[in-house]
Amino acid sequence: MAGEGGAYRLRCSLVGHGQDVRGLTRGLFPQGGFVSVSRDRTARLWAPDGLNRGFTEMHCMSGHSNFVSCVCIIPPSDLYPRGLIATGGNDHNICIFTVDNPAPLYILKGHKNTVCSLSSGKFGTLLSGSWDATAKVWLNDRCMMTLQGHTAAIWAVKILPEQGLMLTGSADKTIKLWKAGRCGRTFTGHEDCVRGLAILSEMEFLSCANDASVRRWQISGECLQVYYGHTNYIYSISVFPQCKDFVTTGEDRSLRIWKQGECAQTIRLPAQSVWCCCVLDNGDIVVGASDGIIRVFTESLERTASAEEIQAFENELSQASIDPKTGDLGDINAEDLPGREHLKDPGTRDGQTRLIKDNGKIEAYQWSVGEGRWIKIGDVVGSSGATQQTSGKVLFEGKEYDYVFTVDVNESGPSYKLPYNITDDPWLTAYNFLQKNDLNPMFLDQVAKFIMDNTKGQTLSTSAQFSDPFTGAGRYVPGSSSGSSTVPAADPFTGAGRYVPGSASNAVAPVGGVDPFTGTGAYQSAAAKVENIYFPKKDAVTFDQANPMQILGKLKELNGSAAEEHKLTEDDLVTLEKLLSATCNTSAETPTAQQLQTLWRAVNWPEDIVFPALDILRLSVRHPTVNENFCSEKDHVQLIILLLKFLNPKGKEANQLLALRALCNCFVSQAGQKLMMEQRDEIMTQAIEMKFGSNKNIHIALATLMLNYAVCLHKVNNIEGKAQCLSIISTVIEVVKDLEAIFRLLVALGTLISDDTNAVQLAKSLGVDSHIKKYASVSEPAKVKECCRFVLNLL
Repeated sequence: MAGEGGAYRLRCSLVGHGQDVRGLTRGLFPQGGFVSVSRDRTARLWAPDGLNRGFTEMHCMSGHSNFVSCVCIIPPSDLYPRGLIATGGNDHNICIFTVDNPAPLYILKGHKNTVCSLSSGKFGTLLSGSWDATAKVWLNDRCMMTLQGHTAAIWAVKILPEQGLMLTGSADKTIKLWKAGRCGRTFTGHEDCVRGLAILSEMEFLSCANDASVRRWQISGECLQVYYGHTNYIYSISVFPQCKDFVTTGEDRSLRIWKQGECAQTIRLPAQSVWCCCVLDNGDIVVGASDGIIRVFTESLERTASAEEIQAFENELSQASIDPKTGDLGDINAEDLPGREHLKDPGTRDGQTRLIKDNGKIEAYQWSVGEGRWIKIGDVVGSSGATQQTSGKVLFEGKEYDYVFTVDVNESGPSYKLPYNITDDPWLTAYNFLQKNDLNPMFLDQVAKFIMDNTKGQTLSTSAQFSDPFTGAGRYVPGSSSGSSTVPAADPFTGAGRYVPGSASNAVAPVGGVDPFTGTGAYQSAAAKVENIYFPKKDAVTFDQANPMQILGKLKELNGSAAEEHKLTEDDLVTLEKLLSATCNTSAETPTAQQLQTLWRAVNWPEDIVFPALDILRLSVRHPTVNENFCSEKDHVQLIILLLKFLNPKGKEANQLLALRALCNCFVSQAGQKLMMEQRDEIMTQAIEMKFGSNKNIHIALATLMLNYAVCLHKVNNIEGKAQCLSIISTVIEVVKDLEAIFRLLVALGTLISDDTNAVQLAKSLGVDSHIKKYASVSEPAKVKECCRFVLNLL
């Protein structure tokens, strides 16, 4: 239908709703009709009138106590041969109407916020999306399942032709594909809230978003194409029957018609927000806007409005006021604009806009290819001398910015556009700008300084007191603390309190001294370059915090309920107490062979009671004697087999955590490092399984294990090992959310690629920079963004 090649012109304007028209859908009955919904709390059914040009309102449906925001048709069934009408509203409800009754047949309740999208499937199924971040699947008057997984409002939903497949688009910028109630795939690519979805076939669909782009996707996950044309939010998308052409509407006052992947026609409307559109069976396009008027456009000459109606529409359009702050018309400088004679030259493409100055007034015109003339689309208000810097937010490539700078990198080369928001991190913006335009990373400091100088914005504050990035405290430097000073640093992972495996408060390790890299107290200006104190890391990071009394207390308690063959004697418990005291530096004794044999028996306890014994192993393995004994040629295989046994995704979290921490602590001595490097394949393969859980302490321990491997690999410069480690980090960093874990992964990355061009290339080929970019603008803790910036500098 969309392929006839003619231009769309007004068919009719329909007045009826009292406020914004927020949703439209083509109707099944009467044929050629449609349904509209509005902020005026009503839904209206429209039928084509006998003259074949206009539409008549058949009836007005009420049932919502607040705005109505979406509508869809439920296909005919034996019980309702004309189908049903479903509407969703700000009252959190869905009303179901028959086509001939103004009151609801029934009301679906269950959502906890506005219902803003509806889609119907086979066999009477209905899919609803809500601001409560869930979608619900309904069958008749029952909710069958709730789809949970998005982290923000669901603005768009669609049921695919294939049974059981559903799509949801959200303000979290993602689209999810669901099968049988489970999320099977997440589509990422949009840079802002996803507002609309449209189905092309069983294998393809379209999405539109607040980032002013339309994307065409394959169900398999691939983005096939991105379409640009709108200059502001796109609210709605609708497909022509039997082809892949489509229409979109948005916040730039326009309806755009897309044919063969190109924007073939732009129709401006005398309303800022064009909220919704639908395509009728005959190819006519219905649009609803913020002025409460529904307008229908057609290619058909016989359905086109009369010359008087078209003139009235153009007059209404020409009287509209266009605010330059929307950025719809680009950069406006009144002094440079030509006069009316500029309109004598024809336009080069449909929808092209041209500004002229006539008697001190700025007017906007749009070129119509179909009619071969410039049509006035409004007066530009408040634009005297306005520039991108003074007219508020401006759009660049579909996004809003406070500034869009023109940057000349060298005199002979081209100039580049550099968009920037005050809330952005100048360093990350500079990095992205250099990456996008394939410019030398050496310009990073220069570009960041240019941004800061030209925005007079706040820059990164850097604390004069440098602290250890892993614990937040002054780094422990042997011999630098005063003899009497013991400052117990709280466990950086979970804090103090009751004994929980791996989360005890620290009653042992004295902390003192200042960061050896930078010292303290030096005055630094806000824009001063922060020194890289993060990597390459030279020494392993260990888990030292412990409360020996709590660990022993738990061990004794569990020993009391252990089976006879596992029970430890009183002598055994005393032996373990001595071992703990020797390895936690509270006694000068050296651990004995008998103590280690007793510990080995304890760590072979059943899974449900073994964790305090694992905690003793975790602390003991830091001692050179224990490390040598457990990691030596003779016994090392048993130790790794034991610890990897606990890294079972279905195992107890406490055991997983302590096994990972014990592996990290093995790196403190030569024997442990040798063992960890020899068994690297087995350890990494098993450890990566731990990324799928949600326990942040496990994620931190996993990140620390990768960091300790990075420290070893940096020393020996083993590129195969680095490749393995980089690949694991790039997959783990995608799923881990905890910022301490992210920080340790960033330090590991930096350590692996420092002074090694091959490792840098490897990291680039893995797309590591795209995974970590977002952390360069994390405000707290500052160490995350600072470390991230240093890694990005190397990439």
